[in-house]
Amino acid sequence: MTSHPLPVPELAAEAVEQWRTEEAELVDLLTRARHGVGGLAAFRLGPTPTVLVTDPAAVQHVLARHPDTYVKRSHRARMLVGNGVLSATGDAWKRQRRLLQSQFTGPGMRRYEQRIAAAARQAADRWEGYRRSGETFDLGEEMRRFALDTVWRALTGLPLDDRTDTELRSVERVVAEMPTLPGSVDEARRLVEADLARIDTVAHAAIAAARASSASQDPGLLRVLVDASDQYPEYTDELIRDELVTLLVAGHETTATTLTWLYLLLDRFPETHGADPAALVSETLRLYPPAWLLPRHAVRDDVVEGHHIAAGTDVLVCPFLTHRDPALWPDPERFDPARFSSGRLPVGAYIPFGLGARACLGTQFALRETAALLELLLPLGPLTLLDPPRGSSYSITVRPDGPTLARFR
Repeated sequence: MTSHPLPVPELAAEAVEQWRTEEAELVDLLTRARHGVGGLAAFRLGPTPTVLVTDPAAVQHVLARHPDTYVKRSHRARMLVGNGVLSATGDAWKRQRRLLQSQFTGPGMRRYEQRIAAAARQAADRWEGYRRSGETFDLGEEMRRFALDTVWRALTGLPLDDRTDTELRSVERVVAEMPTLPGSVDEARRLVEADLARIDTVAHAAIAAARASSASQDPGLLRVLVDASDQYPEYTDELIRDELVTLLVAGHETTATTLTWLYLLLDRFPETHGADPAALVSETLRLYPPAWLLPRHAVRDDVVEGHHIAAGTDVLVCPFLTHRDPALWPDPERFDPARFSSGRLPVGAYIPFGLGARACLGTQFALRETAALLELLLPLGPLTLLDPPRGSSYSITVRPDGPTLARFR
């Protein structure tokens, strides 16, 4: 640590004003900051200073080495996920994460293998039907249905039925609307009130069913949460509801988006057909990480890579831009699964699931369900994408900006 830390290089105010005038996406401003200033870039959007972090060493410093200095704060997602592990902080977060962590590693994961396989077989059967008939289908919708079915089986022990599927589309609608909702929490909730009510109805019905089930039925993760209420009084039905919705959002939105992008990239880069499936997934996650932006807040003064970060600064770690740094990834916009065949990267250079104490709990689950589906789908042959979307929509995840209609060649 230097004895005379430097201020973080700042993006010119004129560039920020131009971004406001253009009414561009936040990612456009962050891209300008990274290109114009570097891996640590300061700018101001209001009274609170903001620092963008894309340099791998700085990413590691913020996320892995000093998580108590750079903390998560409440954000818009709280209206959907409440006090679930995604938005919880402090001791509450530590207890919630400890309980869930055992379910997504080692022996905990084994209980979900058959459920993942069953959901993958059901999706593959639908695709086999499309292949035989030549029918056009929506790629994104298929991936959404598979991922939601998988996480629903993990939570409840039951396959996703059509009625529940219809009601839980409310989750996707709320997530998609978040970037455009007003800053007032009350006003934002009012605009999505009907969707939140539908989500609550499904969640509380599932919790009641888990409470009524016997231990021998192994109804899934919901039963683990329900049983936790015997030992931890904070696990009320409301907190269990928040954890359930958190797992629905984190467990299906991200996986569905990754699988959709993978097929869009295969269509755009046909020479990659036949590449190792694990490398296809890794390269897709590089270009479209499930969490493209990781906001933090500095609660005390710190020095990062010789630069002073003042207490009160908003810090934006951006995997989306770190993964597009040409110094780390030559020709970064090219889809090249061979990148992952050899070589090692600096810690912090590849963080599709985050890093450190708050890295994604469900990483192994997501990778396993993705592999299980691709094992069945890729042998069916390549798809033709009909007028595929070329743009991206930035919310909690980065989505294709438009429908993804496809058919087998």
